[in-house]
Amino acid sequence: MRAGSLKHRCGLLQSQEVKRPGGGVNESWVELVKLWAEITIPTGRIATVADQLQRVVSAEIRIRHRADVVAGMRLVHKTKTYLIEASLPDNDQTMLRLLCSSVTNP
Repeated sequence: MRAGSLKHRCGLLQSQEVKRPGGGVNESWVELVKLWAEITIPTGRIATVADQLQRVVSAEIRIRHRADVVAGMRLVHKTKTYLIEASLPDNDQTMLRLLCSSVTNP
């Protein structure tokens, strides 16, 4: 994939538990890194994977390969937030295909 298609600047978020003063914890989302991505609407071939995930895949996002990107993390692009449902590396380990569902902003 050429870098030209990675034209969207996104933030990669990870969940972090923050202790409350009175006890208990709150979930907070912390930005780990900014990265470039290609965001597309999924095609019909994604439907099989989406059925297995039992989620609605609303975006297919491609980024350069990173070993630390896993399901459950979030990507934020402008005002849109995506939950990573699956992280699928290509055969050359150069790119990641992220199957994502839309979530409300943190």
